[in-house]
Amino acid sequence: MDNVSSFSLFSLTALNDTSRSSRIAIFSFALPGYFLTIFVNAVLIIIIVLEKVLHQPMYIFLCNLCINGLYGATGFYPSLLYYLLNEHNVISLEQCAIQSFAIFTYAIGEFTNLSVMAFDRYLAICRPLYYHTVMTTMTVWRLLTFIWMFPCCTAILIILMTLRFPICMNQINKLYCETWVLERLVCRVDTAQYVINGILTCAVNALVWFVFLSYIKILISCKHSVQNHKKFITTCLPHLVAFLNYVVFSLFNALYELFGTSNLPQGFKNFLSVSFVIVPPLLNPIIYGIVLTPIRTKVKYVFQSLRSKHTD
Repeated sequence: MDNVSSFSLFSLTALNDTSRSSRIAIFSFALPGYFLTIFVNAVLIIIIVLEKVLHQPMYIFLCNLCINGLYGATGFYPSLLYYLLNEHNVISLEQCAIQSFAIFTYAIGEFTNLSVMAFDRYLAICRPLYYHTVMTTMTVWRLLTFIWMFPCCTAILIILMTLRFPICMNQINKLYCETWVLERLVCRVDTAQYVINGILTCAVNALVWFVFLSYIKILISCKHSVQNHKKFITTCLPHLVAFLNYVVFSLFNALYELFGTSNLPQGFKNFLSVSFVIVPPLLNPIIYGIVLTPIRTKVKYVFQSLRSKHTD
């Protein structure tokens, strides 16, 4: 890696103008936020794993979504907490590449996971007679493989292609390192890189449109069936909220990429750039825990048991 780069250390400049007291204040919110994200996701994962009645495709994909949320939060929060406590925010090329891989695979993994969940709900509501024929154990394993392999293979390809060229800049005006940042730091980007980025953009857009079209068909199906309408409220609504939630915050990050050099306040730009990796992992398990009755019932039972033991 050293023979393709002219810089081995990079400086994260997003916090350069932040005072020590402000860093401590941000740290006091970030640390509990990280612990809360771990807690709510871990609770849902443990409940789904331990409850045999929840060993169904919908809950398996939900469990995988929580795992991806934990993965993304862990790829971001520890480095942020470290940088908040250190005035010299320096990251090595290896650390930058590793964090770029983690953030990228989390971000694309959310889209692949949510699109698979939309496919599952489409089959359950619009093609119920074929659901168990199509959504077999083998199909579930294949979809889980797709959810993880597509982001991982794409991330490795993009990072390796980017690091072929010397790196001419070492200032990163963000709270973390990611693939698009690496591309801006290298001396040049060739046609192959643009082609791969274009293909990736088209693939992500296809996943987004697939979810939208699936829910259009689901809503049409629900208009003609009271049972489907009830199933939509109880199983599809939390997924739709989670999907829109992630799309909105991903757009915030895209706005940062487009207007990152504008005259927007640095604090606001920092929020735009990190919202997609801190808000969905925290809100998704809460949304599903509130709406999905089997999970909500089990959570209430666990907390009531803990409360009764504590009073005894």
